Amino acid sequence: MSKALIIAEKPSVANDIAKALGGFSKHDEYFESDDYVLSSAVGHLLEIAVPEEHDVKRGKWTFTHLPMIPPYFALNPIAKTESRLKVLNKLIKRKDVTTLINACDAGREGELIFRLIAQNAKAKQPVKRLWLQSMTPTAIRDGFTHLRSDEEMLPLADAARCRSEADWLIGINGTRAMTAFNSKEGGFYLTTVGRVQTPTLSIVVEREEKIKKFVSRDYWEVRAEFVCAAGIYEGRWLDTNFKKDEHDPEKRAERLWSKAAADSIALACRGKQGNVSEESKPTTSMSPGLFDLTSLQREANSRFGFSAKNTLGLAQALYEKHKVLTYPRTDSRFLPEDYLPTVKDTLAVIKESNNYNQFAKQILDKGWVKRNKRIFDNTKISDHFAIIPTGIQPKNLSEPEQKLYDLVTRRFMAVFFPAAEFLVTTRFTEVAGHQFKTEGKVMTNPGWLAIYGKDAAGDDEKEGGGGNLVPVAKGEKVLTEKVTPNGLVTKPPARYTEATLLSAMESAGKLVDSDELRDAMAGKGLGTPATRAAIIEGLLTEKYLLREGREMMPTAKAFQLMTLLRGLGVSELTAPELTGEWEYKLSQMEKGRISREEFMREIAQMTQIIVKRAKEYDNDTIPGDYATLSAPCPNCGGVVKENYRRFACTKCEFSMTKVPGGRQFEIAEVEQLLRERTIGPLQGFRSKMGRPFAAILRIVKDEEIKNFKLEFDFGQNDDDGEEGEGVDFTGQTPVGPCPKCNAGVYEMGLAYSCENQVAKPKTCDFRSSRIILQQEILPEQMAKLLNEGKTDLLPGFVSQRTRRPFKAFLVRGKDGKISFEFEERKAKPGAAAKKTAAKADAGGDAGADEAAAPAKAKPAAKAAAKKAPAKKAAAKKPAAKKAAAKKTAAAE
Repeated sequence: MSKALIIAEKPSVANDIAKALGGFSKHDEYFESDDYVLSSAVGHLLEIAVPEEHDVKRGKWTFTHLPMIPPYFALNPIAKTESRLKVLNKLIKRKDVTTLINACDAGREGELIFRLIAQNAKAKQPVKRLWLQSMTPTAIRDGFTHLRSDEEMLPLADAARCRSEADWLIGINGTRAMTAFNSKEGGFYLTTVGRVQTPTLSIVVEREEKIKKFVSRDYWEVRAEFVCAAGIYEGRWLDTNFKKDEHDPEKRAERLWSKAAADSIALACRGKQGNVSEESKPTTSMSPGLFDLTSLQREANSRFGFSAKNTLGLAQALYEKHKVLTYPRTDSRFLPEDYLPTVKDTLAVIKESNNYNQFAKQILDKGWVKRNKRIFDNTKISDHFAIIPTGIQPKNLSEPEQKLYDLVTRRFMAVFFPAAEFLVTTRFTEVAGHQFKTEGKVMTNPGWLAIYGKDAAGDDEKEGGGGNLVPVAKGEKVLTEKVTPNGLVTKPPARYTEATLLSAMESAGKLVDSDELRDAMAGKGLGTPATRAAIIEGLLTEKYLLREGREMMPTAKAFQLMTLLRGLGVSELTAPELTGEWEYKLSQMEKGRISREEFMREIAQMTQIIVKRAKEYDNDTIPGDYATLSAPCPNCGGVVKENYRRFACTKCEFSMTKVPGGRQFEIAEVEQLLRERTIGPLQGFRSKMGRPFAAILRIVKDEEIKNFKLEFDFGQNDDDGEEGEGVDFTGQTPVGPCPKCNAGVYEMGLAYSCENQVAKPKTCDFRSSRIILQQEILPEQMAKLLNEGKTDLLPGFVSQRTRRPFKAFLVRGKDGKISFEFEERKAKPGAAAKKTAAKADAGGDAGADEAAAPAKAKPAAKAAAKKAPAKKAAAKKPAAKKAAAKKTAAAE
């Protein structure tokens, strides 16, 4: 008997389909009934592969194989989901499966996920399309009675493939071309670019450039206190004849630009009587709309300081694990029009919670759930609808999960409540020909704000004015008791937080000049709600951005990338126009007005241009806004200036690279290095093989060139010594006692060494790196380790094998060896908690190419109750160590 294979995008959707259609029996990885086999992907299962002839597995990228424009796009399984792909391949190849039904999400990405799975399996069966915008059982059953044909979906499939392949072409060619350009002078300087990543970075860099160029100006505001029979109120002077100045946005009606003018007003009004006129009018405030992912991330960042990535992770857990929220990776803030009954059912469950009882009950009792385009609108939903509670009572939520659930649930209830009502009063007080303005805003009915603890008795809305005003009788003259000119300064634009950067990405279309392209980007912006958090995290990981509190700060590496792209004239990668142009053309393709071949030809041309410009640019420097350093030249005391590649003295031949070991200097770091001749240890360097390492940097005198040069210092000790002399630690305080011989342990370069380990003759071998698996071991932690036998729990270790971060204690063994010890895991029911440890070799010399790490952590499951000596981080010592008189390796 022939059957149709239904492939959903996620297991949860497959479960919903099975329940709605009925008659299915559950197997390990799929469901089956008389008519259907039903299974799912887990998002994307395949990715575009780098052609074998272009895949540089060792060494650095060059222009040799660029541009990389393969004749066809081969696919590779994504490693972590390969088992699911094998299941689907096996089901597709079943002899009784004669039809495929694409039940992936209704949109471009859902179409692509299914098409790649079918392509990989070389599927020959006819295809039908299930198109759902609502997951109610009725909607699912209705969708199966109106399946779309494969021909009908081909334009959407073409657009999906084009978006994926174009992103790959621009990303991989742009990244390799810019990396090759920046690595011309040696080393490996990874410079990633992308269609969404780079314009997002450009937004942050442009804001920072405005902040740096901003010159504050002094201005004055005049404030007065007025006395009437009922009390005292305050007013602010304003120019009633003010007109906006497009060329000077800092000018405002209440600002005065000279102290003399402010003093003159104060003198004229002080002690005088004033005439009062006022107007009061009611106003309302509707609740904000339901959450999509981006607005939820913004709100959680503003209220709780959650990063976009953390918010997505919490929302995903509330959806998948706890099943108390609907699917979070959505760009819609609306619900399907057939969702009224589901909303009422959800509110009935919420009503059982003490936190929300009175509000949910009120909504249901007063019949406030009605057809309303502000909430229910199919035209505003593509793949998924807004994030709302599911109607399952939450249990055992963590504190952050509870905060996010509460945020969504209160917003869900608020949209059904009536508007909040206010009485807004505007009062003008005229004194000696000058006008002072006073505003008051009083809540008369809290409406939806009651859900957030506001009431008409006193708690004004956050954005409200000055609250209730003391009344002034009609015709009453008020006395100007006090008039104060307040000196203020204009402020630069605020730096982006994650919340405001998400908003900027979402509304990036507003930055596009073309009406056509702006319309194409409407509601889309840069990236999608599901990818924006990953884009921001990628910029942080690549060290283009840093988090300073809640602010996002662009690094020197970010400024250098923008300088490079502007200098090469590759504006396609810095402005949101590229996304706007793509969205416009892809939307035209979905309507059958542009062919896939035509679009991909244009992308290939763009790829050729980007690579061509990078290849042909042979100037020593690229034009840009470069810094002049305050620290003097170490050689002659002259002025040191920055150019694209180097910091160079304007008077002598001294210069040093801006990018030693693939790591971009920050200006403050260079200043410190020039003044103190040393800095570090610093992390983030990369060897020629692309491996991360840490090092100290020094500026040393080179007698051969009669000038100073930059060198890495890896803290290595020359075993042969210099003429039998050891190291003199006079005047230094030991970190703690050596666990092997009880002598003093001292900081020495990138290591903590026993004084007898560097003595002549050497009588001890204890030595431990200051950087272990990318975690810097600070002196106070090493002191704890030596004195107490154990450090605090350290969070910043990174596995060499998996590149994943982990937390561990460092512990001192009886033999003086240093090991990892992991936190006790919470015991599963019926199982004892296990403590795991992996041996770290504290005596290994730390080489540059191996992250200066003396140990390799084993996975906890394998390391249980085992202690195995780890490989030394570097079997070979740097070449520079071979010379008896040298202990450093050249940084350039």
